[in-house]
Amino acid sequence: MKTYRFKLYKSERNEKLNKQINAAGLIFNHCIALHKRYYKIFGKYLNKNQLQKHLVKIKKIPKFSYIKEIGSQAVQDITDRIDRAFQLFFSNLKRKVRCSPPKFKKVERYRSFTLKQKAGWKLDESTYTLKVNGQNYRYFQSRRISGKVKTVTIKRDSLGDMYVCIVTDAKDFVVETRTGQRVGFDFGLKKFLTASDGKDIISPLFFSQNSTAIKRACKNLSHKKKGSKNRRKAVLNLARLYRKTFNQRHDFHFKLARQLCLEYETICIEDLNLKGMQRLYGKKIGDLAFSEFVNILKYEASKFGVNVIEVDRYFASSQICHSCGYKNSAVKDLNVREWTCPQCGAKHDRDRNAAINILRYGLGHRPVQETE
Repeated sequence: MKTYRFKLYKSERNEKLNKQINAAGLIFNHCIALHKRYYKIFGKYLNKNQLQKHLVKIKKIPKFSYIKEIGSQAVQDITDRIDRAFQLFFSNLKRKVRCSPPKFKKVERYRSFTLKQKAGWKLDESTYTLKVNGQNYRYFQSRRISGKVKTVTIKRDSLGDMYVCIVTDAKDFVVETRTGQRVGFDFGLKKFLTASDGKDIISPLFFSQNSTAIKRACKNLSHKKKGSKNRRKAVLNLARLYRKTFNQRHDFHFKLARQLCLEYETICIEDLNLKGMQRLYGKKIGDLAFSEFVNILKYEASKFGVNVIEVDRYFASSQICHSCGYKNSAVKDLNVREWTCPQCGAKHDRDRNAAINILRYGLGHRPVQETE
């Protein structure tokens, strides 16, 4: 499966798409309210078939005429989303994982609706036109679409810009890498990646780079009167800065992942406990976006035939001497950045030593010994 994302031209006719997304948000909230009432009375949650039958009945009532704004496929997709969310919620409860059930969403913050089958939409690549519910919309096409189209999703962002996401059954062409090089990476705060071979990657911290402009925009927003046009302009200015930060980080992750896949045949990384790291280091972890990078790395690796191996998070990579295998529990203290092995006398940089151990563990080579 492959996804293509194109931006729609700005036009007054996009207001119709806005109304359709708003209608999807109203349907979503109505279904959540129905779930809550049903669970309170019977102690069960509704399945998607029951929800779909209910929506078919009530759309004939004038009060719920907004359901007709979007096609039946989009309505079915909303019930599918809710059903998946409740199944995940109850499965997490069984596994004793803390989570919350699906919640109401502000209609203006609801983002998309999806059309699955080839009904209600038509794609014309020759004129870069997408027809949705009888209305034509032009989009910026940066590349040709390959494969059979499976779903079409209309999305809007916080700035009000519209995008079309087209999912096809095309497969990426796999480029086999022949370098044979292997590397282990340790994630860090000062260095984004510490490599076992010394080719480290410095943390870009795009949010910190744009923090001055973001603070100024937040301060400007706080001075505006609620409901005024100037406040709306200030909100859009702040959203524009956040989108710029996201785009910079996203671009960095993709370029880095591609560079690593071209250079190495096997990449060993650590399976991170991101929630624990966020509690310790706050928004800096969100700025680095390790989880997003790992997902992108795996995606790029699948195209290049590169093996990405995740090492168990409980493996004491920083505490074990990569020379002799001695385990030094004193290195648990994160303030210890350099240490000397009391058994063999080898001097270690904490992160470099961890990267070497991650590589060896990922390749199946266990430490020589792990003695206290």
